[in-house]
Amino acid sequence: MVCDAGCLQRNLNLVLQIMEAVPRTLVCVNLLDEAAKKHLQVDLDLLQRRLEVPVLGMAARQGQGLEQLLPKLHQLLTAPVTDNAPAPFRICYPAAAEAAITRLQPVVTHYLAHASNARFVCARLLDGDSSFSRALTEQLGLSPAGAPELFALLARIKADISQTPGGLEAFQDSMAAAFAQQAAVLCQGVTRPGDQRVAGRDRRLDWWFTSKWTGFPIMLLLLLLLFWLTISGANVPSQLLAQGFGWLEVRLAAGLSQLGVSAWLTDLLIHGVYNVMTWVISVMLPPMAIFFPLFTLLEDYGYLPRVAFNLDRSFQKAKACGKQALTMCMGFGCNAAGVTGCRIIDSPRERLIAILTNNFVPCKGRFPTLIALITLFLIGSASGWQGSLLGASILVAVIVLGVGMTLLASRLLSGTLLQGVPSSFTLELPPYRRPQFGRVIGRSIIDRTLKVLGRAVVVAAPAGLLIWILANVRLGSTTLLQHMTTLLDPLGHALGMDGTILSGFILGFPANEIVMPIIVMAYLAQGHLTELNGPALAQLFGQNGWTWVTAVCTILFSLLHWPCATACLTVHKETQSWKWTLLSFALPTAFGLLACFIVASLAALLV
Repeated sequence: MVCDAGCLQRNLNLVLQIMEAVPRTLVCVNLLDEAAKKHLQVDLDLLQRRLEVPVLGMAARQGQGLEQLLPKLHQLLTAPVTDNAPAPFRICYPAAAEAAITRLQPVVTHYLAHASNARFVCARLLDGDSSFSRALTEQLGLSPAGAPELFALLARIKADISQTPGGLEAFQDSMAAAFAQQAAVLCQGVTRPGDQRVAGRDRRLDWWFTSKWTGFPIMLLLLLLLFWLTISGANVPSQLLAQGFGWLEVRLAAGLSQLGVSAWLTDLLIHGVYNVMTWVISVMLPPMAIFFPLFTLLEDYGYLPRVAFNLDRSFQKAKACGKQALTMCMGFGCNAAGVTGCRIIDSPRERLIAILTNNFVPCKGRFPTLIALITLFLIGSASGWQGSLLGASILVAVIVLGVGMTLLASRLLSGTLLQGVPSSFTLELPPYRRPQFGRVIGRSIIDRTLKVLGRAVVVAAPAGLLIWILANVRLGSTTLLQHMTTLLDPLGHALGMDGTILSGFILGFPANEIVMPIIVMAYLAQGHLTELNGPALAQLFGQNGWTWVTAVCTILFSLLHWPCATACLTVHKETQSWKWTLLSFALPTAFGLLACFIVASLAALLV
């Protein structure tokens, strides 16, 4: 069991529970270096005498104590069990609970291979842990049908307890409180007060970061800074990657021609599949390589738990779990990563809510579209720092709208398909620590950036093939893509857009990064993806009937539409259900269609 030396009393709660189930326990008190910085003293020998199990002090990040870990563990596991060996510290429950355990223990012992585990099993049956009861059935076959004598006695004991003041709920609360109370007793004299200046600094930071007056403004400012650094920092490497891939594209095409490969096959493989794959890489890789390390640095510093603390009340009102705030924040980098992060939510109902609503916040693949449209149509004549500030403010407003839609959709799901009472969770606010930059960057790039990018590239390859076919195969005098845009025009105009824009979103299903290039390609009637910037892009859109209404509706639909293919595959992997995957696709799309229709209808009335 690994404990934090800075909050040992809280950690001993779990240690005592583990020791009750597994007497052979090695307690590692970690982060002694952090405790030393705060002048906090920990008496490890006294703790070992009280617990009657080995206690090892460590500063794992510095490598201190690691050399003793395996020898201590080997010694613990190979030591012979003798009758005169000191027994580990045993939790003492209130008198009523001890009496109930005494009644139940002889019967439980009959069903167990090891009588030493009987007390632990009795306590868990009495405290009403439903997951433990399921585990007993799955692992040991202990169910009302398989052990009628045991469960009949358990029912009688619980019936007797229900007649006492406070009933069964008060009884189970007293069992849970016993761990906290005895952890406090064990820690007396083990930890001595540290530097009050450090504790005072942490309290002052918490006042700023979690206050109802400053918590949300600071959160929005940090979000704005995070996205500004990601977007501005990714521009140059994205352009360099695009130029490098473009240089290679020309040479690959020339090489295939020299090998005698037909022109149409070269065009399909290079200007179709290769072009889309490299476009996704050049657009996705630099932002993810910046966003994920920055996000992980905030996590390592200790700020993200404060975000969950601030948003917990909002998610509780939506009858969802406060931990959803963290998975939602991960969705800003990549919705697929946010869906995977929902594993931290214990309740299956609340985990599903978090998975189904993760796409309501924009991932980094949607930011190029959002930023381009805000810059071209909503900033107006503002330029310089004023234009940048106005654009950033509008972008933050769009993000806040996405968070609001997340809460609204969560409340809708919790009141209909996924009804239930929101679970509570104890959120420990860790101390602020200096992040480990090297490990953070390595972990975030390998574990998050490259894995997500790999899934996106796998999906982008067949998408490149499909886009090339639609843009180059003709039916009559027009391409399949032009037929598609014409077919979607009525729906597009009803939503304040046009058929070309809807085609871009549909064909951009593999990766949101290619939505805008597909729209440009369709307007220019070219057979491969094309990128335009600034005035040329504004002129192209103006020639095709774009107004501020078109831009607003496109921004709304970019924020509120189906997840990309990578996110959908991740949802299916996490839920193992096509039903929930389809709902994760349909839910944001329904919100987007409704929002665009309302805006377009109101604009038509006003104009």
